[in-house]
Amino acid sequence: MIEVGSLTQRYGKHMADSLNFTIGPGIVTGFLGPAATGGRPQCG
Repeated sequence: MIEVGSLTQRYGKHMADSLNFTIGPGIVTGFLGPAATGGRPQCG
């Protein structure tokens, strides 16, 4: 299980503010960065 709480991230003019989510077991999930490659996500 992956739990994220109060995540804030800025990408130039774009911003995620106080993002919270939980990903349960058995769920296939991908994280996309600003270049949409998913190669090196940055959290925190």
